[in-house]
Amino acid sequence: MEFKNKIVIITGASSGIGEALALAFGQLGARVVLGARSAEKLTAVAETIRQNGGSAVCCPTDVTQEEDCQRLIQTAVDTWGGIDILICNAGISMRAILDDVQLDVLRRLMEVNFWGTVYCTKYALPYLQQSHGTVVGVSSVAGLHGLPGRTGYSASKYAMTGFLETVRIENLKKGLHVMIACPGFTASNVRFAALTADGTSQGKTPREEGKMMSAAEVAQRIIRGIRRRKRLVLMEYEGRCTHFIKKFAPALLDRLFYMVMAREPDSPFK
Repeated sequence: MEFKNKIVIITGASSGIGEALALAFGQLGARVVLGARSAEKLTAVAETIRQNGGSAVCCPTDVTQEEDCQRLIQTAVDTWGGIDILICNAGISMRAILDDVQLDVLRRLMEVNFWGTVYCTKYALPYLQQSHGTVVGVSSVAGLHGLPGRTGYSASKYAMTGFLETVRIENLKKGLHVMIACPGFTASNVRFAALTADGTSQGKTPREEGKMMSAAEVAQRIIRGIRRRKRLVLMEYEGRCTHFIKKFAPALLDRLFYMVMAREPDSPFK
Protein backbone atom coordinates (compact mmCIF):
# COMPACT_ATOMS: atom_id res chain seq x y z
CA MET A 1 0.00 0.00 0.00
CA GLU A 2 1.38 3.40 -0.97
CA PHE A 3 0.57 6.37 1.24
CA LYS A 4 1.27 9.24 -1.13
CA ASN A 5 -1.76 11.57 -1.20
CA LYS A 6 -3.70 9.32 1.19
CA ILE A 7 -5.83 11.31 3.62
CA VAL A 8 -4.91 10.33 7.18
CA ILE A 9 -6.61 11.53 10.38
CA ILE A 10 -4.69 11.09 13.63
CA THR A 11 -6.06 11.89 17.08
CA GLY A 12 -3.71 12.65 19.94
CA ALA A 13 -1.34 14.02 17.30
CA SER A 14 0.36 16.70 19.39
CA SER A 15 2.85 14.41 21.16
CA GLY A 16 4.09 10.86 21.62
CA ILE A 17 2.92 8.14 19.25
CA GLY A 18 0.44 10.47 17.55
CA GLU A 19 3.10 13.04 16.73
CA ALA A 20 5.45 10.31 15.52
CA LEU A 21 2.72 8.95 13.25
CA ALA A 22 1.95 12.40 11.87
CA LEU A 23 5.60 13.07 11.03
CA ALA A 24 6.07 9.62 9.49
CA PHE A 25 2.96 9.87 7.29
CA GLY A 26 3.99 13.36 6.26
CA GLN A 27 7.33 12.02 5.07
CA LEU A 28 5.50 9.32 3.10
CA GLY A 29 3.54 11.96 1.19
CA ALA A 30 0.21 11.53 2.94
CA ARG A 31 -2.13 14.42 3.59
CA VAL A 32 -2.38 14.50 7.36
CA VAL A 33 -5.19 15.87 9.52
CA LEU A 34 -4.09 16.44 13.10
CA GLY A 35 -6.40 16.36 16.09
CA ALA A 36 -5.58 17.06 19.76
CA ARG A 37 -6.57 19.52 22.46
CA SER A 38 -3.55 21.83 22.20
CA ALA A 39 -3.83 24.08 19.16
CA GLU A 40 -0.33 25.41 19.78
CA LYS A 41 1.30 21.98 19.78
CA LEU A 42 -0.71 20.86 16.75
CA THR A 43 0.41 23.92 14.82
CA ALA A 44 4.04 23.14 15.63
CA VAL A 45 3.71 19.55 14.41
CA ALA A 46 1.91 20.64 11.23
CA GLU A 47 4.59 23.25 10.53
CA THR A 48 7.32 20.62 10.87
CA ILE A 49 5.49 18.42 8.36
CA ARG A 50 5.17 21.30 5.90
CA GLN A 51 8.83 22.29 6.29
CA ASN A 52 9.73 18.74 5.29
CA GLY A 53 7.62 18.98 2.14
CA GLY A 54 4.45 17.34 3.49
CA SER A 55 0.82 18.42 3.73
CA ALA A 56 -0.98 18.90 7.04
CA VAL A 57 -3.95 20.70 8.57
CA CYS A 58 -4.94 21.06 12.22
CA CYS A 59 -8.23 20.81 14.03
CA PRO A 60 -8.13 21.33 17.82
CA THR A 61 -10.09 18.37 19.16
CA ASP A 62 -11.20 17.13 22.57
CA VAL A 63 -12.21 13.56 21.73
CA THR A 64 -14.57 13.43 24.70
CA GLN A 65 -16.74 15.95 22.84
CA GLU A 66 -18.83 14.46 20.03
CA GLU A 67 -19.02 17.80 18.20
CA ASP A 68 -15.23 18.14 18.19
CA CYS A 69 -14.85 14.68 16.68
CA GLN A 70 -17.43 15.44 14.03
CA ARG A 71 -15.62 18.67 13.19
CA LEU A 72 -12.29 16.83 12.89
CA ILE A 73 -13.77 14.41 10.36
CA GLN A 74 -15.42 17.24 8.46
CA THR A 75 -12.12 19.11 8.30
CA ALA A 76 -10.59 16.21 6.38
CA VAL A 77 -13.55 15.97 4.03
CA ASP A 78 -13.78 19.73 3.41
CA THR A 79 -10.02 20.07 2.87
CA TRP A 80 -9.25 17.02 0.76
CA GLY A 81 -12.55 15.40 -0.13
CA GLY A 82 -12.51 12.18 1.83
CA ILE A 83 -10.71 9.91 4.30
CA ASP A 84 -8.44 6.92 3.69
CA ILE A 85 -7.09 6.19 7.17
CA LEU A 86 -8.38 7.03 10.66
CA ILE A 87 -6.01 6.41 13.58
CA CYS A 88 -7.70 6.64 16.98
CA ASN A 89 -4.64 7.28 19.09
CA ALA A 90 -5.78 9.83 21.70
CA GLY A 91 -5.65 8.27 25.11
CA ILE A 92 -4.84 8.62 28.79
CA SER A 93 -3.65 6.13 31.38
CA MET A 94 -4.02 5.72 35.13
CA ARG A 95 -2.26 4.12 38.08
CA ALA A 96 -4.37 3.15 41.08
CA ILE A 97 -6.15 0.06 42.38
CA LEU A 98 -9.92 -0.09 42.49
CA ASP A 99 -9.95 0.08 46.31
CA ASP A 100 -8.57 3.61 46.16
CA VAL A 101 -9.60 5.14 42.85
CA GLN A 102 -12.40 7.66 42.51
CA LEU A 103 -15.03 6.57 40.02
CA ASP A 104 -14.73 9.81 38.07
CA VAL A 105 -11.23 8.70 37.08
CA LEU A 106 -12.58 5.52 35.49
CA ARG A 107 -15.29 7.53 33.76
CA ARG A 108 -12.66 9.89 32.33
CA LEU A 109 -10.66 6.96 30.95
CA MET A 110 -13.74 5.62 29.19
CA GLU A 111 -14.64 9.03 27.77
CA VAL A 112 -11.21 9.53 26.19
CA ASN A 113 -10.08 6.04 25.23
CA PHE A 114 -13.41 4.44 24.31
CA TRP A 115 -15.88 7.18 23.44
CA GLY A 116 -13.25 9.17 21.54
CA THR A 117 -12.78 6.14 19.31
CA VAL A 118 -16.54 5.66 18.92
CA TYR A 119 -17.23 9.28 17.97
CA CYS A 120 -14.44 9.51 15.39
CA THR A 121 -15.20 6.12 13.84
CA LYS A 122 -18.92 6.83 13.62
CA TYR A 123 -18.47 10.06 11.65
CA ALA A 124 -15.58 8.78 9.51
CA LEU A 125 -17.24 5.46 8.63
CA PRO A 126 -19.12 6.47 5.44
CA TYR A 127 -15.95 7.95 3.93
CA LEU A 128 -13.82 4.98 4.98
CA GLN A 129 -16.34 2.59 3.44
CA GLN A 130 -16.23 4.58 0.22
CA SER A 131 -12.43 4.48 0.05
CA HIS A 132 -12.13 0.89 1.36
CA GLY A 133 -9.93 2.51 3.95
CA THR A 134 -8.49 1.69 7.35
CA VAL A 135 -9.44 2.45 10.94
CA VAL A 136 -6.80 1.81 13.60
CA GLY A 137 -7.31 1.69 17.33
CA VAL A 138 -4.12 2.24 19.30
CA SER A 139 -4.78 -0.10 22.19
CA SER A 140 -2.34 -1.75 24.60
CA VAL A 141 -1.24 -5.03 26.09
CA ALA A 142 -3.64 -3.93 28.85
CA GLY A 143 -6.39 -4.43 26.26
CA LEU A 144 -5.42 -8.11 25.93
CA HIS A 145 -5.37 -9.01 29.63
CA GLY A 146 -6.31 -7.11 32.76
CA LEU A 147 -3.40 -5.02 34.05
CA PRO A 148 -3.45 -4.64 37.85
CA GLY A 149 -3.33 -1.07 39.04
CA ARG A 150 -4.76 0.07 35.69
CA THR A 151 -8.43 -0.94 36.00
CA GLY A 152 -9.89 1.96 34.01
CA TYR A 153 -7.16 1.77 31.39
CA SER A 154 -7.65 -1.96 30.77
CA ALA A 155 -11.43 -1.58 30.73
CA SER A 156 -11.31 1.25 28.19
CA LYS A 157 -8.89 -0.60 25.91
CA TYR A 158 -10.96 -3.79 26.09
CA ALA A 159 -14.00 -1.72 25.16
CA MET A 160 -12.15 -0.16 22.22
CA THR A 161 -11.11 -3.60 21.00
CA GLY A 162 -14.62 -5.04 21.25
CA PHE A 163 -16.09 -2.04 19.46
CA LEU A 164 -13.61 -2.12 16.57
CA GLU A 165 -13.77 -5.89 16.15
CA THR A 166 -17.54 -5.59 15.80
CA VAL A 167 -17.13 -2.78 13.25
CA ARG A 168 -14.80 -5.08 11.31
CA ILE A 169 -17.37 -7.89 11.22
CA GLU A 170 -20.20 -5.56 10.23
CA ASN A 171 -18.10 -4.35 7.30
CA LEU A 172 -16.80 -7.68 6.00
CA LYS A 173 -18.56 -7.09 2.66
CA LYS A 174 -17.56 -3.42 2.39
CA GLY A 175 -13.78 -3.65 2.18
CA LEU A 176 -13.06 -1.82 5.43
CA HIS A 177 -9.77 -2.69 7.13
CA VAL A 178 -9.80 -2.58 10.93
CA MET A 179 -6.58 -2.96 12.90
CA ILE A 180 -5.87 -3.10 16.63
CA ALA A 181 -2.34 -1.94 17.50
CA CYS A 182 -1.00 -2.97 20.91
CA PRO A 183 2.23 -1.28 21.93
CA GLY A 184 3.87 -2.30 25.18
CA PHE A 185 5.27 0.30 27.55
CA THR A 186 6.38 3.15 25.27
CA ALA A 187 8.70 6.08 25.94
CA SER A 188 6.11 8.85 25.66
CA ASN A 189 4.45 11.38 27.94
CA VAL A 190 1.30 9.28 28.44
CA ARG A 191 2.67 7.82 31.69
CA PHE A 192 3.69 11.22 33.08
CA ALA A 193 0.10 12.37 32.53
CA ALA A 194 -1.40 9.15 33.92
CA LEU A 195 -4.15 9.81 36.44
CA THR A 196 -3.77 8.81 40.06
CA ALA A 197 -6.52 7.68 42.44
CA ASP A 198 -7.88 11.20 42.89
CA GLY A 199 -7.63 12.20 39.23
CA THR A 200 -4.42 14.24 39.42
CA SER A 201 -1.53 13.52 37.05
CA GLN A 202 1.22 11.39 38.55
CA GLY A 203 3.87 13.62 36.92
CA LYS A 204 6.47 10.86 36.78
CA THR A 205 6.83 7.32 35.54
CA PRO A 206 7.70 4.34 37.74
CA ARG A 207 9.46 2.68 34.78
CA GLU A 208 12.83 3.24 33.14
CA GLU A 209 12.34 5.11 29.88
CA GLY A 210 15.57 3.88 28.31
CA LYS A 211 14.35 0.28 28.15
CA MET A 212 11.11 1.13 26.36
CA MET A 213 10.24 1.21 22.68
CA SER A 214 10.33 4.72 21.23
CA ALA A 215 7.23 6.44 19.88
CA ALA A 216 8.89 6.60 16.45
CA GLU A 217 9.41 2.84 16.41
CA VAL A 218 5.79 2.23 17.44
CA ALA A 219 4.66 4.52 14.61
CA GLN A 220 6.68 2.58 12.05
CA ARG A 221 5.18 -0.72 13.22
CA ILE A 222 1.68 0.70 12.98
CA ILE A 223 2.36 1.94 9.46
CA ARG A 224 3.76 -1.46 8.49
CA GLY A 225 0.61 -3.10 9.87
CA ILE A 226 -1.63 -0.78 7.85
CA ARG A 227 0.38 -1.49 4.72
CA ARG A 228 -0.08 -5.24 5.26
CA ARG A 229 -3.72 -4.78 6.34
CA LYS A 230 -3.15 -6.74 9.54
CA ARG A 231 -5.86 -7.32 12.12
CA LEU A 232 -3.66 -7.18 15.22
CA VAL A 233 -0.19 -5.74 15.74
CA LEU A 234 1.72 -6.94 18.81
CA MET A 235 4.96 -5.00 19.01
CA GLU A 236 7.06 -6.56 21.73
CA TYR A 237 7.99 -9.93 23.14
CA GLU A 238 5.80 -9.28 26.19
CA GLY A 239 2.76 -8.58 24.04
CA ARG A 240 3.20 -11.71 21.95
CA CYS A 241 3.73 -13.80 25.08
CA THR A 242 0.61 -12.29 26.68
CA HIS A 243 -1.45 -13.17 23.61
CA PHE A 244 -0.12 -16.76 23.61
CA ILE A 245 -0.22 -17.53 27.35
CA LYS A 246 -3.74 -16.15 27.71
CA LYS A 247 -5.02 -18.88 25.38
CA PHE A 248 -3.51 -21.77 27.33
CA ALA A 249 -2.72 -20.63 30.88
CA PRO A 250 -4.70 -17.54 31.86
CA ALA A 251 -4.26 -18.15 35.61
CA LEU A 252 -0.50 -18.18 35.13
CA LEU A 253 -0.76 -14.92 33.26
CA ASP A 254 -2.68 -13.38 36.19
CA ARG A 255 0.21 -14.24 38.51
CA LEU A 256 2.85 -13.00 36.09
CA PHE A 257 1.09 -9.67 35.63
CA TYR A 258 0.72 -9.29 39.40
CA MET A 259 4.42 -10.01 39.94
CA VAL A 260 5.51 -7.51 37.29
CA MET A 261 3.33 -4.68 38.55
CA ALA A 262 4.24 -5.39 42.20
CA ARG A 263 7.88 -4.68 41.33
CA GLU A 264 7.14 -1.10 40.29
CA PRO A 265 8.37 1.63 42.64
CA ASP A 266 5.59 2.67 45.04
CA SER A 267 3.44 -0.22 43.85
CA PRO A 268 0.08 -0.50 45.66
CA PHE A 269 0.61 -4.28 45.81
CA LYS A 270 3.56 -4.17 48.21
